[in-house]
Amino acid sequence: MESRLFRNRVLRIALLSLLLALCGLGQAMAFTVTIGTGTKAAYLRVGDGSITGGNYNSGGTPAANTTVNLVSVTVPAASVGNATPQAMTGTGRVTSDWDGFAFCNAGQTYIAAFFRLPTTTNQSATLRVNTPANLTSTGGDTIPITEISWTSSGNGDTGAQPFPAGTFTGGTQTLATLLRNTWAESCHSFSYANAAIRAAGTYNARATYTLATP
Repeated sequence: MESRLFRNRVLRIALLSLLLALCGLGQAMAFTVTIGTGTKAAYLRVGDGSITGGNYNSGGTPAANTTVNLVSVTVPAASVGNATPQAMTGTGRVTSDWDGFAFCNAGQTYIAAFFRLPTTTNQSATLRVNTPANLTSTGGDTIPITEISWTSSGNGDTGAQPFPAGTFTGGTQTLATLLRNTWAESCHSFSYANAAIRAAGTYNARATYTLATP
């Protein structure tokens, strides 16, 4: 996760790498919390993140973190292209920056954001993700990015997630909107569709998450 925090037209950017290694053939309500008004700011964490001075609900302050987290799977030779989805394993801290709760489980990717204004003006921030059309191997082979999808959950949650399940489409896609002066978080579990036989190799792509404010 790579991020920067700006005080005006705030953008917080996070990067998530995706990797596939193919062997050769032969939910209480979802977690959304109202926060107090304050200096205009936005925060987005995808995977790892940093916060200083304790958790946010006790006065902590999010800080920039340049980590790029990885979500990956190695598909066994006997399973390549058999249309059985393959669970991908993510890296990164899974505890909430809101209160330190173990909101996600190992292998999931924690996603959280807030958008804060000094007033209660009715504005929202928009979470988007940008991906290439394909994952690409060092040999030049490709897998459509549309074969990567995710479910969304959170420990203790039963309601609709603020950052819902979906599938990468390639290019820029809108994932969610976040009302001003709210904190929201979800846990994403990624999966590879494994829909066709592909050449052996290691395939990579990068997803860039952006929280944009008015």
